[in-house]
Amino acid sequence: MAENQAILRLCILVLSLIFSLVFSVSSTPLCRTKSLDAIKQLNAKGPYIGLITVYPPEEDSFFKTGAFRPSPEHPFVDLSGRRFRVGTIHGKRVNAVAATQQMLDLFYIEGIIHFGIAGNVNNSLSIGDVTIPRQLSHTGIWDWLKPNGKLPSNDVAHLDFGSYNAPEGGANLLGRIGYSYEEFFSESGKPNTMEPIFWVNISEHWLHLASNLKENELVQCVNSSMCLPRKPKLVVGLKGSTANIFLDNPAYRDFLIQTFGVSSVDMESVAVVLTSLSNGFPVIVIRGLSDLAGGQPGKNPIDVFGPLAALNAAQIVVQFIKELP
Repeated sequence: MAENQAILRLCILVLSLIFSLVFSVSSTPLCRTKSLDAIKQLNAKGPYIGLITVYPPEEDSFFKTGAFRPSPEHPFVDLSGRRFRVGTIHGKRVNAVAATQQMLDLFYIEGIIHFGIAGNVNNSLSIGDVTIPRQLSHTGIWDWLKPNGKLPSNDVAHLDFGSYNAPEGGANLLGRIGYSYEEFFSESGKPNTMEPIFWVNISEHWLHLASNLKENELVQCVNSSMCLPRKPKLVVGLKGSTANIFLDNPAYRDFLIQTFGVSSVDMESVAVVLTSLSNGFPVIVIRGLSDLAGGQPGKNPIDVFGPLAALNAAQIVVQFIKELP
């Protein structure tokens, strides 16, 4: 009886989903239909390089480079609350938006460039520098345990909050956290079979191409009275980390570089890279360093140097697109 009830519930769920699907398709809003028609026309002229950014100042800095030429027929397409901007850079077709999977599903794309700003946790780098990492990790997947909790054997690393007590000694009720891995699914793998992965590799052939880029166009001054102490540089091949955290803490900053050897921290890159790779597309990440992630005395300078860092990242994006075959 229980088994029959389970089957009945399953059938109702499936029928409900089918009904909802048919109902939704038959009632497609006119504006969505127009957008899908525009995408069909654009795809006939593809493929495109997909540009992914998530922070308005990053997008503003990209357009300030003056390299983007909007499509005369369809300069943008609005769909599902997102605006897809379409045009060319150095004669190459590009599509700029903040929704990776939706872009890959709808448009004729040949690869993804993710760019923006990041925090700097490497003391050999400086604000204004641009980093193109070779590997990224998601350092926000935690097993949060009691002070004496046993860490899972497959955790990559751990942090004991008690090690940061000031003054030293005594218990810390926050306990400890263990760093776990991502579950990676890809078109090249077996269906429904995940691969545990902590370090995510950037597409090798694009990374090699990026190693030949020049840094002579990077900006040093915010204005005539505020400049960085030295000319920014481009660094290719380091490590970066992503977590759903804005980092402005010197102790955790030091922990990340000492434990994982990362040089930059951001909140989006791993998601974009994993989505691209799981769908079988090449991807690269280009980040301008906007602050010291808590390593500075006083207030975080992201509001001052964020636009400069975003512009430097955008300049490298334009160079990279120019070098694409």
